[in-house]
Amino acid sequence: MDVVVIGAGQAGLSAAFHLRRAGLAPDRDFVVLDHAPRPGGAWQFRWPSLTYGKVHGMHALPGMELTGADPARPSSEVIGAYFDTYERTFDLRIHRPVDVTAVREGEGGRLLVETSEGGYATRALINATGTWDRPFWPRYPGQETFRGLQLHTAGYPGPAAFAGKRVLVVGGGASGTQHLMEIADVAADTFWVTRREPVFREGPFGEAEGRAAVALVEERVRRGLPPQSVVSVTGLPLDDAVRAARARGILDRLPMFDRITPTGVAWDDGRTVDVDVILWATGFRAAIDHLTPLRLREPGGGIRVEGTRAVRDERVHLVGYGPSASTIGANRAGRTAVNDIRRLLRDASSAPVAAGTG
Repeated sequence: MDVVVIGAGQAGLSAAFHLRRAGLAPDRDFVVLDHAPRPGGAWQFRWPSLTYGKVHGMHALPGMELTGADPARPSSEVIGAYFDTYERTFDLRIHRPVDVTAVREGEGGRLLVETSEGGYATRALINATGTWDRPFWPRYPGQETFRGLQLHTAGYPGPAAFAGKRVLVVGGGASGTQHLMEIADVAADTFWVTRREPVFREGPFGEAEGRAAVALVEERVRRGLPPQSVVSVTGLPLDDAVRAARARGILDRLPMFDRITPTGVAWDDGRTVDVDVILWATGFRAAIDHLTPLRLREPGGGIRVEGTRAVRDERVHLVGYGPSASTIGANRAGRTAVNDIRRLLRDASSAPVAAGTG
């Protein structure tokens, strides 16, 4: 292959669209590998109560708008159906389910992509694996002694599972507040803890604000640090639902506890809270362990990226990573990666062949 794309979420489908538009053919010049069982990227795993109307800023894929979606329908169904139609309309021929186990140096200047359906030797790689497969679980003293249920946003089943229970939600992002507002209507009691004081954003969030937020995330990636989400630097939108929840005391935040006990959590100042469930809404990390053999990481722990290109290997592009980890950012990153890869392929094809080779 000339190009292997790993992942068929927003970023991977955008890259595949631009590869096809550039004249490359699926299964001849490029291939898209996806480990999920069906179209929809990470959206297919979202909890049923996250309806399409609650989704913040879902941007259409290039070349096809998402129109007429029922806001009351689960986002997993709406976006899953949209991605499915998109894949078929543009004949992207996604290979699934395919697990990529490693990417390493191959022969003749190619990368070897090792997968559950065999190996691919490729001139370039677009990594679009996102974060859903790497939920972040913080560790606290006594965590293993807790006798209740611990779960992560990645396994959140919806509010009904928490009826009549005392629930502690950990995390100051959008998922944490959404979980709290849903669970509070059915739970016996809810508690919210965050490492930092939450910042609620009032007023419009326009293009200028978006660019400024992306720039902050991009700076970390340029320095080779692990990326933070764009949401982490934008604050939480203060809409009518959030205002109502704050008025009811649902979003009265507690500082982070110091340890976990068999029946709940405790602070060093003597405070304790007994709960039945600890729900970790603590985010995700980039799913890039399969790239480890290429030694792309910087001392800071992240992969340094310029545009979408890994600084340590110009054949590798990361889309949906760091500043492009949003639906509109993923679209742009797919286009940027393909433009760079076209130049790489042209340079490779025009390079002189040394005597005695070829």
